[in-house]
Formats: sequence, structure tokens, C-alpha cells
Amino acid sequence: MNLDLHIADLNCPEMPELFRLKEEIDDAVLFRVVGRVSAISGESIEIEGLTVPLGAICQVTTQTGQHLKGRVIGFRGVRPLLAPLEPLESVTAGDRVELLEKQQHLLVGDSLCGRVLDAFGQAIDGQPLARDLYRVRAEQKPPATLDRPPICEAIETGVRVIDGLLTCGRGQRIGIFAGSGVGKSTLLGMLANACKADRIVIAMVGERAREVKEFIHHCLGDMGLSRSVVVVATSDAPAAQRVTAAWTATSIAESFRDQGHHVLLLFDSVTRFATAQRELGLAAGEPPTTRGFPPSVFQALPRLVERAGCSLKGAITAFYTVLVEGDDHQEPIADSLRSLLDGHLVLTRELAEESHYPPIDPLQSISRLQPKLVDKSLVSAVGKIRRLLADYRKHADLIAIGAYRQGTDPRIDSAISMHDRYKSLAIQDWRDVTSLSESQEMIANLAVEEKLPSSAAEAESVSRYDPIGTSIDL
Repeated sequence: MNLDLHIADLNCPEMPELFRLKEEIDDAVLFRVVGRVSAISGESIEIEGLTVPLGAICQVTTQTGQHLKGRVIGFRGVRPLLAPLEPLESVTAGDRVELLEKQQHLLVGDSLCGRVLDAFGQAIDGQPLARDLYRVRAEQKPPATLDRPPICEAIETGVRVIDGLLTCGRGQRIGIFAGSGVGKSTLLGMLANACKADRIVIAMVGERAREVKEFIHHCLGDMGLSRSVVVVATSDAPAAQRVTAAWTATSIAESFRDQGHHVLLLFDSVTRFATAQRELGLAAGEPPTTRGFPPSVFQALPRLVERAGCSLKGAITAFYTVLVEGDDHQEPIADSLRSLLDGHLVLTRELAEESHYPPIDPLQSISRLQPKLVDKSLVSAVGKIRRLLADYRKHADLIAIGAYRQGTDPRIDSAISMHDRYKSLAIQDWRDVTSLSESQEMIANLAVEEKLPSSAAEAESVSRYDPIGTSIDL
């Protein structure tokens, strides 16, 4: 008789990981903690007779029997301040308040794929959640610094300008910076439709309710939704709920990464998250600083983006949209995020007005990891194209009015001849998908077609003229 039995052959239920058991024990509420509403100021509720930690989830029971959840965002003296996670209705002084959780938890697992969730991880698509999900904390620590493998593999996005000129890596964090109505959501739809990833998590924080169903049906489709999880907190939701949606989406992405998957996190938008955090900070009594943003906003941004990236088990490639107010790219949220992310894509209103989609400006955009992800020949080709695009932009006014004479300057001649070919490459329908290798080959061919001086010394030997053809004596 063969006694060599394997555990898998016994069909034993899988034991939870020890660290999850420890988290459950640490976060368990072992006895009832009850207080009452003392005062209401704006969107914050002051509680008395209740001792709870920062970030705890509490429930207010109104005199009409309604239940309202809220998150502890600060303290006024010894009294906790509660930010409502649901619309603030029918709350009066003296209402009962009870501690539910020391911090927010949610259910995660592969069965979430294809589902649309609210900020608390509950399904809003009319179907119950599966029973094979497990609980995790919504706010977790990012991977340790020395546990982050280097990013050395390019990711295929299907967008020619990104894959060719601004190549991104698996585990990279990229910002999409643009004003309102320029095309951020459309570009996210292209990425969701074509990007090579095992799982997709989409956070729609503070966006229009109309966009949710439209994005799911027109951008994701049935195939895209089957590998995606959509987390929604629309613009009319309370500030605490919008902030919670950000942590929920990030935690779901982390759970997939911990299973060894490559996850694509599409976050729209981090500016709405920062605005919601500003509302909470001001309600908690923080002093407003740059453009009214309290210090907690600039503490929350790195906590959010650092949770993405590579770990020893998997990777999260994250694209964060940034709404640039008044097309001012130096405003504090945009400026802070540029320093935190591994690259940025700038979408300009001028290109969008020309029906140039996606309206990515390659001269204002950068992928900091591209030189490590592609070979030297492509890096050289990208540099040549960027120089030609810069030359064309510098003399665009003279070219437009016909003041520049062909043959005056070899570089400007090359820039003019390349410009139309570049635009035909860069303009791409959202349903059009191009592979990574094809995009890079197109960029390499575009650079090869332009005959330019190959060295600085050779460039200096070329006769110099002014833009309208008058010789300049050097």
C-alpha cells in the first residue's frame, strides 16, 4: 500500500496566510465601543464619549433608525471627528455612534474580475460577490525599498506614440497630465483595450456618473471587463467616499500583484482624490497652504503612488490622470506628482483642437525609464525625432506664413519633411492597436529617412542662415 500522500490529494481547504490571520486578530473589535453625536460642522461630525483610532470606521444610528457610516479623520481635543462615507441626512445631536472597524477592510480575489464595485468594495452591478474572496486591509504599506526589483521589461500599450517615443516599463508609474475635456479618459480607454496585462483595475474617482457605463461598454467591452475590476465613486459622493475609493482600488491591485499577476492600474483622477482629501483636511482643522491644499494632501499623494510598482511577486503598472486646472502645469498637485512618478504624458489642448488624438505632446512628455528598456539605436532615433520636432516648433510661425525658404537650413528642411509623416504615425483611432515591435520599428524608420549631420562637428560645418534665407557671417 502506497502511503506517499500529498496534501493536494486530500482536498483540504487552503489555510489563510499567517500574516492575514494576524491582521484579523489585531483589527478585531472585541467589545462594543459606543458614543454619541456632539456637534455637526459642515461635512464633519464631532463625537463625544468614544475612544477610537484615526481611520476607524464608525456607524451613526439616527433617531429615524437610519444607519450612516463614517471615517475618523482627526480629533478636536479628545473628541473624534467623523467624515461621513454616505450622504449626511437626518443626523442630530445625541445620535448613537458605534465603532465597527479599527480600519477599513474589503474582500478581494480573482472572482472580482468582471465586477463593478463601490468605494467600499461592494458590488453595484446587481450580482452578489462570490464566496471565495478573502479580507484585506484597504490601506497597506508599500513594498520595502530593497524588495523592489528593477524595471527592465517594456510594456505594450498599443499606443504608437507611447510605445515608440515614450516606452514604459512593467511596474512603472506614469502620469497623464491634461486640462478638462482634452482626452484623458479616451486615452485610458485605449490603454484598457490594448495594454498587455493579466488584470486591470480601474478607479473612477470623482468622475461624472454618465461616464461609468459608457466607459465599461464602449472602452472595455465584454473581453476587457472579464479581466477588469472597476471601482467607482462619482463626483456627487462625499469626500471621504472618494478618498476611500482610491485606497480600495489600490488594495485590489495589490492583491492581484501578490498572486503573481501583472496588473494595470488606471486611476482617473488623482486630482479629484487630492481635492477630496483637501475637503477632509480642512474639515479636520488643518491650515490651508498652497492654493488651499492642507499638508495632509501632500502626505497622501506619495502614500498612494508608492503602493504601485514592482514587488518580489508581481508588478503594478499604474497610469494616473492629473486634471491640470486652467492648463497650468505648475499648479501644486501636478508639480508634486511629476516629482513622484516615473514619467509623464502631457496632453495639450492645441493638438486636441486639431483633432490630433491621442493629443500627446512628445516634447513635454518623458518616460524616465525608456533608455533602460530599449536598445541604443532606438534611443538615438527617438532623440533625433525629438530634435526635429523641436526645430519645427521653434520655426512654426515662419513656416506657416511662408517666410522660410526651402534649402536655407538642412535641419529645418528635415523637420518640415518629417512633420507630416510624424503626424500620420502619431494620430491613432482608439480602436486601432499597434504592437510594441511595430511601433518601435515605425519610429526607427522615421528617423532613418531623415538625413541629418551625424555629429556635432559635422553640424557646425554646415553653413548657417537665418530662417528667411539671409546669410549669417560666422
